[in-house]
Amino acid sequence: MIKKINKNLELVKVFSAESKEEAEAFRIKYLGKKGILNNFFTQFKVLPPSEKKEYGQSLNLLKKAVTEKVKAFQLKTDISSLIGSSGDLTRPGFPLDLGSRHPLSLVKSRIVDIFTQIGFNISHGPEIEDDWHNFTALNLPEHHPARDMQDTFFIQTSPDILLRTHTSSVQVRFMENNQPPIRTISPGRVFRNEAISARSHCIFHQVEGLYIDKNVSFSDLKQTLLYLTKALFGKSKIRLRPSYFPFTEPSAEVDIYWGLDTETDYRITKGTGWLEIMGCGMVDPNVLKNCNIDPDVYSGYAFGMGIERIAMLLYQVGDIRLFFENDVRFLTQFKSGI
Repeated sequence: MIKKINKNLELVKVFSAESKEEAEAFRIKYLGKKGILNNFFTQFKVLPPSEKKEYGQSLNLLKKAVTEKVKAFQLKTDISSLIGSSGDLTRPGFPLDLGSRHPLSLVKSRIVDIFTQIGFNISHGPEIEDDWHNFTALNLPEHHPARDMQDTFFIQTSPDILLRTHTSSVQVRFMENNQPPIRTISPGRVFRNEAISARSHCIFHQVEGLYIDKNVSFSDLKQTLLYLTKALFGKSKIRLRPSYFPFTEPSAEVDIYWGLDTETDYRITKGTGWLEIMGCGMVDPNVLKNCNIDPDVYSGYAFGMGIERIAMLLYQVGDIRLFFENDVRFLTQFKSGI
């Protein structure tokens, strides 16, 4: 019986499979349920104790040789599937398709970087906000008609809890917990109950800025806006049109002179050359009082812009919905912006 084991051992050592089928047939022949090894192990059980030691040693050698041979076949098959039919290990690998940062992230980071270079820090706040921080503290008491300027998503469980409509709520929280001088920007996602179209969306992103200190004037605000437009667009010709915001007084809309160099310029500026990019103004004294800041000692300015609107201008994107659809064909165009 031991001679049969040793004979099979020699056969295993010299065996070489030329194909996957031959290797699989070898495995089944020795390791299958009705294979040679199982047959030898069955005979081992009925041997006299005096013969089991020598028989077992020979059988273990055969089992080890078969197992190693099968593993070698499997490894060879795995490598062949990786390198292809040519078997050329020097061939270059398949190129990896690199991702890219989202255009809104690129624009937000660019704006944040512009303001951090002149001493602004970054503040964040909750997206689910209460009425005080989103409206009342910003000089919009209950039943104020200006609340209708923003269609709000309220949480059904409480009429005082809502999805923030602007990141001005972050500025209120920052003023409540910090004393002037204050110089902060608040980027974040905001929500308004608006119909989704090429120019509007119910979810969008804002960056709002706030500067409060002694003797802050409208002239300081204008110089900051000139710095921003030059750094962001490469254009420094702006105009400020009187407007109304409940939390600033006086208030203004900021237009940048985009120019009329191309047909696209004519289209997006409606032939005027001017584009509205943000709102701004001097912080209303009532807002300072609500945040426990003395308006007789301190003054400040605030401004806010939609990141989608800026991105649409910078990248000449005509439909805001493209930023939210995650179409790879659209997103891959921004790989150069990493």
